[in-house]
Amino acid sequence: MERYIAFLRGVNISGKNKVPMAELKMGFERLGYREVKTYQNSGNVIFSSDENDIERITKEIAMMIKNQFVLDIPVFVIAKEELENILCNVPDWWGNEDKEVYDNLIFIMPPATFTDVFNEIGEPKEGLEKIQSCRKVIFWSFSRKNYQKTNWWAKTANISISSKLTIRTANTVRKVVEM
Repeated sequence: MERYIAFLRGVNISGKNKVPMAELKMGFERLGYREVKTYQNSGNVIFSSDENDIERITKEIAMMIKNQFVLDIPVFVIAKEELENILCNVPDWWGNEDKEVYDNLIFIMPPATFTDVFNEIGEPKEGLEKIQSCRKVIFWSFSRKNYQKTNWWAKTANISISSKLTIRTANTVRKVVEM
């Protein structure tokens, strides 16, 4: 049995796309997933399945959300083991204890690629932010006090690129991997 993590994009933000986590958990269980846990109120779900086709799992979860919550939410699913392997390759500047820096992991929704994202957003602003790609994710760190001056901050929220991404903090990613 494989352990997976699903990241739902844009749920429970500023009163929009409301998805109660207890109901979401029940939806996953009705799909036959086991050991289902949610983390925070932002669409992080950890679960087990005998199914090994991530594309099929992703479509099944997205359809359940559409049917149960009447929402068309982008879903990113990754095997827990793959995310653990990605976290073994973190850049030395990412995810440390520097309180002046905000560290995020950007998950790229298939079929989008790092090249697609980079071509749309462009270079990170030198001295204010850093990026590094690794498989299906981008490590991204930026200055907390100057975030509005970064290139990637506003552009990751742009409607044309936002449907291709979902973003989690370093702390959230580490926490869901521990679950």
